[in-house]
Amino acid sequence: MAELEALLARIRPVDESARTAALAAFDAKTKPRGSLGRLESLAAQVAAVTGIAVPPRAEAAIVVVAADHGVAAEGVSAYPQEVTAQMVANFAAGGAAINVLARQAGARLVVVDAGIAVPFEHELVRPVRIGPGTANIAVGPAMTAEQKERALEAGAALVDELGDVDVIGLGEMGIANTTSASALTAALLDVDPQLVCGRGTGLDDEGVARKVDVVRRALVVNAGIDPLTALGGFEIAFLTGVILECEKRNIAVLLDGFITGAAALVARQAADVMIASHRSSEPGHRLILEALGLEPLLDLELRLGEGSGAALALPLLTASVAILREMATFADAGVTDAGR
Repeated sequence: MAELEALLARIRPVDESARTAALAAFDAKTKPRGSLGRLESLAAQVAAVTGIAVPPRAEAAIVVVAADHGVAAEGVSAYPQEVTAQMVANFAAGGAAINVLARQAGARLVVVDAGIAVPFEHELVRPVRIGPGTANIAVGPAMTAEQKERALEAGAALVDELGDVDVIGLGEMGIANTTSASALTAALLDVDPQLVCGRGTGLDDEGVARKVDVVRRALVVNAGIDPLTALGGFEIAFLTGVILECEKRNIAVLLDGFITGAAALVARQAADVMIASHRSSEPGHRLILEALGLEPLLDLELRLGEGSGAALALPLLTASVAILREMATFADAGVTDAGR
């Protein structure tokens, strides 16, 4: 657990003085106090994370990490495992929902292969590849401690490579990864698997019941083992490393749905830099957001993943910062301030 412990040990509070200054700056704008609602607190959150009371235009990247899961062998997904590689090919070709949404949001899209079952080579996909998918969590640990450390380090290294970005949106792709996220969430929140297992890619009632049973078995056979090692996915560990490195570098993290939420739960000490883009229809996601103390910006019944929710929420974040930076004050515009 050395890498995770090292990353967690560096965490420190965000800059509350910058948050206070940002909120005061909003009060001086040509509008009634607080009339922009959560847009004001959103920009103030970015100010607190970056330590800049009036942040510059937000430069954003969306990182989508793909990996396969051995637990797919238990029939916990409505789609076969080969879809992971097929969807990564779709990302590379620019044809997935996240490609469209990232283009609309003006965000750089970074696709990472953290462990697709079959080696995937494409100039637009970064080959991290911790292994050919995790092991089956229903019969033993998902990964070794060494694999977990490598994934965490690779996530942190990517943030370093991205350079001067202010916001990183998180996304993922991996058949059966809702089962991994469900098991991880159940373990970390100490709740019954039935409360965190949803339909994922479209399971029927029988499929959900099977997923619950698989998660129960996984919790039993992996009792006493570090949860991320025992129950996580390579993409979840990688995203955990991204979150913790963003905290170190004063970069805001725009979470997507349930899977990225599971990574956020592992890195929960860094919750101050996290922004919840939306609330997924997966039942476990609500519990994660409550545990992290995060209120989502959107609630559109999404359950696609890929970073789609993060990309949809990104324009709200950039707009909030633009208003803080560009909107005239009462003094600038010669408008009478009624003080309320």
